[in-house]
Amino acid sequence: MPVGILRVQLRLYGAKTLKDKRAVLEGLLVRLRREFNVSAAELGELDNPERAILGFAHLSNNGAYSDGVLQKILTRLEGSREFFVEAHELEVF
Repeated sequence: MPVGILRVQLRLYGAKTLKDKRAVLEGLLVRLRREFNVSAAELGELDNPERAILGFAHLSNNGAYSDGVLQKILTRLEGSREFFVEAHELEVF
């Protein structure tokens, strides 16, 4: 059973406090969970208001499908005006 994992490092524009960061990330994670049926969480840089590391996981009976779903999430993140995608890792096991 293939599992796809996407790890994304973000730099948030204009976030000076953790409250600013939370305002951006909470809504983003809820929308992506609902739209793409993935598990999503903030994994790192928890105390840094200007940076975030997000993780997404997708389980499917088809590895290519999981890869496609995670690629769509990455494309959506790269199109945001609220943050910049600094780095990402995508793996399907």
